Amino acid sequence: MTGYAQVKGQTGDLDFTVSLKSVNHRFLDLHLRMPANSDALEQKIRRLFKEKLHRGHVELTLTAERTDSGGVAINRKLVSGYVAAFRKAAQDFEISGEPDLNAIFRINGVLSGSGELPEDESNAADILAKVEEAIAKLDAMRAEEGRSILRELKERMQHLVKNTGEAEKLRSAVLHAYVEKVQSRMQELVGSQADPDRILQEAAMLAERSDVQEEIVRMKTHIDHFVGLLEGGGEIGKKLDFLLQEMNREANTLLSKTNGVAGEALRMTELGLAMKAEIEKSREQVQNIE
Repeated sequence: MTGYAQVKGQTGDLDFTVSLKSVNHRFLDLHLRMPANSDALEQKIRRLFKEKLHRGHVELTLTAERTDSGGVAINRKLVSGYVAAFRKAAQDFEISGEPDLNAIFRINGVLSGSGELPEDESNAADILAKVEEAIAKLDAMRAEEGRSILRELKERMQHLVKNTGEAEKLRSAVLHAYVEKVQSRMQELVGSQADPDRILQEAAMLAERSDVQEEIVRMKTHIDHFVGLLEGGGEIGKKLDFLLQEMNREANTLLSKTNGVAGEALRMTELGLAMKAEIEKSREQVQNIE
């Protein structure tokens, strides 16, 4: 489901912002935009998302900025270590001189800019807490959209129930029309010498193969199952998608069985096409459901 959330936080001398955006996707597809030096935090964030979300293309953007005016921090512990090591080596080898601060600043990790995250467990915990808050906000927005989708899907199922009920009422008339068509065609082919009872028997057998009763029963069963899943909640997206595929198969079979018959069968064709339209619109919405 689609949604957007943003939260701001502070940890140590860092101000940071967590922004989330989600769109429809059959599976959980995460895309993270993180500051430099945040590989360990990224893994924790991914684990958090897998616990909280199950479907959707989700983009997370984490930006950080230092609260001090300089915007650049010195890793004092690292500098102290380099200076101490320099002086110890100078003493051991009896070499005069002092460490060059410019050279030390060029060492990887000594300076960190406003877009970097320091490797600190407390910072990670603060950021993860805000990520979880953002996920909760995103979920709230997705839940509101979910209620709207639920209403629409139930309405689609009501339309399918109505179409299926009308198709069931037309079934006998369509069968009668099919028998008459087959009987007339067989009479043309075999001529006047054919046994009328035998022709009627063969026509009835062919008509029985075109009976849509099984498709109607299965369609009703699928609709009931679908509505039951909607009311039960939980992770139902894939199950709903499967049921809609089965409904579409029944609608296709209904159309193929009544193809080429005039009269009431034309209305049956209209109903079959209407069913397929409702099913397709439902499938578009089901892609939004976890």
